[in-house]
Amino acid sequence: MHTVTATVGSAVGLHARPAAIIAEAVGELGSEVRIGLPGKDPVDASSSLLIMTLGAGKGAEVEVSGEDQAAVEKIAGLVTQDLDA
Repeated sequence: MHTVTATVGSAVGLHARPAAIIAEAVGELGSEVRIGLPGKDPVDASSSLLIMTLGAGKGAEVEVSGEDQAAVEKIAGLVTQDLDA
């Protein structure tokens, strides 16, 4: 299992638009990726609704994990971007 810690870059945090972009990207990868706050249970990153339930705001640290290292790194990279711009 590969895990990368990423800092949320979107001004609105992991809310509607950023969560939808991340979930869509995970769906296109065809690999299971999970995202969560450190010390809490991660959620399926292919679900924008589940991502939003994390309540991760701008600057929050989240852990992106999965079996495919390239997929994990790609999604962690998206998390750090301002996807609501």
